[in-house]
Amino acid sequence: MPNRARPAPVEPRPAHPGSSGFDLLRVPLLGSLLRWRHARTALQLPLLILSIALILEGFFGSPLAPKNPATVLTWVHYRGLLVLALLAAGNLFCMACPFMLPRNLARRFIHPRLHWPRALRNKWLAVTLFAAVLFAYELFDLWGNPVLTATLILGYFVAALVVDSLFKQASFCKFVCPIGQFNFVASTVSPLEIRVLDPAVCSTCRTKDCIRGRPADAIRPAQLGCELALFQPLKVGNMDCTFCLDCVHACPVDNVGITARLPASELFVDPRRSGIGRFSKRPDLATLTTVFTFGALLNVFAMVSPVYAVQAWLAGRLGVEAEWPVLGILFLFALVIEPALLMGAATLWSRHWARLDGSALQNAVRYSYTLVPFGFSVWLSHYAFHFLTGGLTVIPVVQNALEEIGWPLLGNANWRLAGMRPASAVPIEMGLLGLGLVCSLTVLWRLAQEDRPRRAHAVFVPWAILHVLLAATAVWLLVQPMEMRGTFLRS
Repeated sequence: MPNRARPAPVEPRPAHPGSSGFDLLRVPLLGSLLRWRHARTALQLPLLILSIALILEGFFGSPLAPKNPATVLTWVHYRGLLVLALLAAGNLFCMACPFMLPRNLARRFIHPRLHWPRALRNKWLAVTLFAAVLFAYELFDLWGNPVLTATLILGYFVAALVVDSLFKQASFCKFVCPIGQFNFVASTVSPLEIRVLDPAVCSTCRTKDCIRGRPADAIRPAQLGCELALFQPLKVGNMDCTFCLDCVHACPVDNVGITARLPASELFVDPRRSGIGRFSKRPDLATLTTVFTFGALLNVFAMVSPVYAVQAWLAGRLGVEAEWPVLGILFLFALVIEPALLMGAATLWSRHWARLDGSALQNAVRYSYTLVPFGFSVWLSHYAFHFLTGGLTVIPVVQNALEEIGWPLLGNANWRLAGMRPASAVPIEMGLLGLGLVCSLTVLWRLAQEDRPRRAHAVFVPWAILHVLLAATAVWLLVQPMEMRGTFLRS
């Protein structure tokens, strides 16, 4: 048995700027709960029960979306809580992901034999699926269709079960799941990160349990290592991390913690990251962050009145009545043509002015990550608006659902309950957008200083103009009257 005695403590070296000495796992009670071997299951089980209830309600409950928990809880409450959790703590949904419980149960009987195809070990499939979900949301009006919403939830369960029953490790989470990809990108601006506490301890470790896992012995049960191939001593940031805590439970010397850090600080630097490589060498990951940002603006645009004028004009020019060709052109422009033109212009301008090394594509990839904080602020502003203005709708929706099954435990549905007045939420939206813009500009300036210390302004200005233009667009969109989809509310 290898010697696992912990060496003398050494001053920790932060993995990136902004790391602190705070460790959530050292907090009384909460830390003990998270260290509990079954903590993740305890978080997943309530969400699994809720997911099953939403699927049943979607298929058999009220066909009217504002009265059905499947649509209201999914498109108003879940999305609002998701972005707020990402802002406050990190990737909590993946930690409590209910799709993994049936998958883990199946793996007790089915042992995957295949490795994920090498050609697909990137984010291209995930980018496609992420854009496809955004497209399907608009095309099929998922917010207004309980059956299709339930089908989508069920589809996630089936996809996770099938993919991870065929392929080893966490292939569904790392390469497929659109929700997971959203969370991975958004969590780069979160204030918490799972990381090694003392790198010197890892340098003497021979077992590497955090990545390899640990077999059962006379004292302890078997423990998985990181199924997403993130080796803790070389891990930087939250990209691809599901917060599963397997590395925490596997480490024999408790040298992995949930530490506080400066939000978005992992975007300041470009080291080689375990399981990921260098951000600047990942055009697939850069494309994901670009779709993440421009998809946020598109998602807002699809809910304000000007979109109908644009769709009517396009339909007239094309001479079609079907929605999908018009919507397809909007998505092609918003997610491909517009980013290529705007980011291409910023890239060429900054590259020429600052005399940057590398090709235009390499520079576009490197600086695309500066969009992430702003992109997240758009998602946050949008989803928080619906959550704040419609948060109390969960009460009458649940009351009505219980009435329909003959259990009126909470009384008659009070449909007057809603939330904050829409006008009151606008200052909050603007504040969140402002913070996102400042954070993006800070990341941009840090990267510009690293690339051209004496000509940082020449890199900064072109990209800063792009950020400001996108922010102005977001402000204009968010002050428009907005559809209060899936509820009885009016903006």
